[in-house]
Amino acid sequence: MAPFCLGQQEHVIAPPAPAVAPVAPVTKTQTPERVPGPATHALTKTDAEAWLDGFFPYALQRGDVAGAVVVVVKDGAVLLQKGYGYSDVGERKLVDPERTLFRPGSVSKLFTWTAVMQLVEQGKLDLDADINTYLDFKIPPRQGAPVTLHNLMTHGAGFDEVGGLLLIYDPRELHPLREELKRWMPPRVTAPGSIPAYSNYGADLAGYIVQRVSGEPFEAYIERHIFVPLGMKFATFRQPLPDMLASCMSKGYPLASGDPKPFEIDTTQPDGALSASGGDMGRFMIAHLQNGAFGASHILKEATAVQMHTTAWEFLPPL
Repeated sequence: MAPFCLGQQEHVIAPPAPAVAPVAPVTKTQTPERVPGPATHALTKTDAEAWLDGFFPYALQRGDVAGAVVVVVKDGAVLLQKGYGYSDVGERKLVDPERTLFRPGSVSKLFTWTAVMQLVEQGKLDLDADINTYLDFKIPPRQGAPVTLHNLMTHGAGFDEVGGLLLIYDPRELHPLREELKRWMPPRVTAPGSIPAYSNYGADLAGYIVQRVSGEPFEAYIERHIFVPLGMKFATFRQPLPDMLASCMSKGYPLASGDPKPFEIDTTQPDGALSASGGDMGRFMIAHLQNGAFGASHILKEATAVQMHTTAWEFLPPL
């Protein structure tokens, strides 16, 4: 048989057709025969670990990356968590998935939004109210429309993303959140709710509102109402790090072959100051995948979590 090539047609001389009655053509109302798909294979810890062990050592070496942590969750539980490489290259200190802290950056915002939704379900915040209701300084309207918490959470407040000194290294330069928000208030460039545009400032406003309405410092609120219920013992928004966690912090290597950078301080904590271990991030992930539940604990009611997870902008259909 000649080899098959895509785009190539093979000309075949067909034998004479047998003398049988013609078959009626398939009509549009007939259901075509369903072709069964490939058999599925349930994800197991053994399979996941085999793939990760084959990929990550190679990826770290090729990318000159010091270390990494992976957490896989399934059916409301951790299937696998594992560290690769080093948290301190010089000391040859291995990454511990349960204790080594990393900086997840803007994933910090999910904790801020969770805190907002906790206060919404308690009736202390209204997603559709003018945020000036909760602030002790004013955010001016744009085209006659005020900014709401819903606008902040969907990155639709209309702020220009300009920012100020987002990252510093000297803790003496860190100022209270209110001062930073007033100092670096960006211009409004679009009407609220009209165009989505990523905004660190919007997340920081939301965190400050959590602080004002709850009566607790933002970092303390997150600890008490999210970290403690989920058993997240290796997570903090505090800067500098508390003494009990400082030794767990992975050093920040731009390249594993180079020198580490000092601990970065986010001048506006709610948008990106989190330090957390992979294990603790797995707990938070499970809670959201289960609509607020983690074991016997709840950080959100199911209806609140569903509301939080609902798509707000859909300019393009999902992939």
